[in-house]
Amino acid sequence: MSDAGGDITPQSIVVASSDQVSSDLAGETVLLSMQTAHYYGLDGVGSRVWELVKEPVRVSDICAAIASEYDVSADTCQADVIAFLRDLAAKNLVEVRVGA
Repeated sequence: MSDAGGDITPQSIVVASSDQVSSDLAGETVLLSMQTAHYYGLDGVGSRVWELVKEPVRVSDICAAIASEYDVSADTCQADVIAFLRDLAAKNLVEVRVGA
C-alpha cells in the first residue's frame, strides 16, 4: 500500500523510487528524477539517508542509524529525517509504504 508522503511515520517503509538514478560524486550524492529531468544534490546526512533507502527500510531504522552515527538527539533526528523523507517523496524520489 502506498502513502502520499505527507503521513510518513516512524513505522512507514521507504525505498528509493525506480524513476530516479543516483551517483556518488566525491562524497556527495547526485539524484536525477527521470520524471522531471531535475537534478538534486545531497551531502552529509542526506547522502547517508539516501544510502539507507536504496533497499526498503523502516523510518525508525533510518533514525536509529543516523542518531548513532551523528551527534543528534533522537527526537530531533526523527523530526529531521521525516521532514527530509517527505521532501524526497514530494519529488517522487522515494516511495513510501504504510508499515505493517
